Amino acid sequence: MSKEQQKRDFIREIIAEDLGSGKHETTVTRFPPEPNGYLHIGHAKAIYLSFSIALENAGTGARCHLRFDDTNPAKEDQEYVDSIIEDIRWLGFDWGENLFFASNYFDYFYDCAVKLIEDGKAYVDEQTPEEIKKGRGNLTEPGTDSPYRDRAPAENLELFSKMKAGGAAGGSAVLRAKIDMASANLNMRDPVIYRIVHESHHNTGDAWCIYPMYDFAHPLEDAKECITHSLCTLEFEDHRPLYDWVVENCPVPAAPRQIEFSRLTVGYTITSKRKLLQLVEDKHVSSWDDPRMPTLSGMRRRGFPPVAIRSFVSKVGITKFKGITDVANLEFEVRDVLNKTAQRRMAVLDPLKVILTNYPAGESEEVEVQNHPGDEAAGTRKLSLGRELWIERGDFELDPPKKYFRLKPDGAVRLKGGYIIRYVGHEVEPQSGEVTEVHCEFLPGTIGQSAPEGVICKAAIHWVNADSAQDAEVRVYDRLFTEEIPENAEGGFLGCLNSESLELIQGVKLEPGLEMVEPGFVCQFERIGYFCADSGDHHPGETPVFNRIIGLRDSWAKKKG
Repeated sequence: MSKEQQKRDFIREIIAEDLGSGKHETTVTRFPPEPNGYLHIGHAKAIYLSFSIALENAGTGARCHLRFDDTNPAKEDQEYVDSIIEDIRWLGFDWGENLFFASNYFDYFYDCAVKLIEDGKAYVDEQTPEEIKKGRGNLTEPGTDSPYRDRAPAENLELFSKMKAGGAAGGSAVLRAKIDMASANLNMRDPVIYRIVHESHHNTGDAWCIYPMYDFAHPLEDAKECITHSLCTLEFEDHRPLYDWVVENCPVPAAPRQIEFSRLTVGYTITSKRKLLQLVEDKHVSSWDDPRMPTLSGMRRRGFPPVAIRSFVSKVGITKFKGITDVANLEFEVRDVLNKTAQRRMAVLDPLKVILTNYPAGESEEVEVQNHPGDEAAGTRKLSLGRELWIERGDFELDPPKKYFRLKPDGAVRLKGGYIIRYVGHEVEPQSGEVTEVHCEFLPGTIGQSAPEGVICKAAIHWVNADSAQDAEVRVYDRLFTEEIPENAEGGFLGCLNSESLELIQGVKLEPGLEMVEPGFVCQFERIGYFCADSGDHHPGETPVFNRIIGLRDSWAKKKG
């Protein structure tokens, strides 16, 4: 997508107007994750938007900050900080020296809260959480003033200082902004801006036992960093009046503008951190980076190219329209990138033995195959071909349907990069009747040549030489949920977990060399799909472990049809 096309969205138009009018000399955006979970595909849109806007305006000195909103020690952890940093870098963005933590502003937040108390715009409330919630009223009834609302500033300062010093139990008191208990916007009904939490913080340790609420800290963070355009999703639209109130009533160096856009909701996925954590803790998946998870780390482990994710979110567009984006659009981008970039290798997932009866026993030869059709730079590789081969069981049929052009009685087929072979017989297991091996003869002189007269050959199949094949484990992944909107399924999102989302296949036969590739190596297994050496369990020199990234075609389109 060109810059001209990108600037058609309403956020880029606002930024262009602000730069053109001289309101701002440059643009400063930020991506502010809370480190209480792993990033997911929904975050990719917000990351792409804020960082790409900075890149598009780099000529004016624009920048995008990475800032961790780490104001809740009860749910945050260094593990999440590390994973977020890794995910954003993998996605292709860099914040340079602009890495910040809300926890580094705790003194500043406290000073702002003290200023509000001194100005009579904040007070310590000693009601229980239940009483505070009840007193806020609802959409049809105004709130009720707290009995502590009219405390004198001096008394509030003393109580707030006591809270800071650790002299109050968690939940015994909070600091509330004094705004309007009759406001139509519930967020403005004297919101809590500080609470007591006696837990160690990943960054500040035990230095603090009071922590600012997100709605108080976030606008102050933006203002302190001189953010020009604070971009967030639509659920924060009702919070904007409070955002502006905090900026207007606290001593800040700048006045950011909050702009909301629709969040990315992708079909057949969930993006609630709480629900994703539940999947991990209840062991419905192996970890946050399970390749079925919609987390960026899960997509990386599965083998999704970051450029495909960037392309996907760029095409989704920036609007205020709430809708569901078809996951097939993401899968299309993944296939499109891998088709152009992934080298080809041969693997047989369901092996069936083929014996070339007229090939000399104990002998073999090398055939040359392309690493990537149509890409001369990818070069070729040499594979050993001998008397015994492995082919896919599905590439042989005793009683084939019409228009079946693979191996069959009285039929011939080409081995990719090798000879044309012709059926001459087969063996079966006596009790089950299952075919155990197929006997064929190879046609000399047919490597790279057309079929001889009288031989009909309309297909080529992949194969692996039995003498040099590497045994491997392959994990075939599919969508984690069977419903497009998992939360709407009967029984909730857990009620539509796809029981076929993971198939473990042992005894897969790979062409030699794949046992030595590094974790993360991506290739197309010819005629099967795109696969990635697993970053957790694949170790060079040991039994290879490959994850299926995606099939060659959209199998779900057939299911729906």
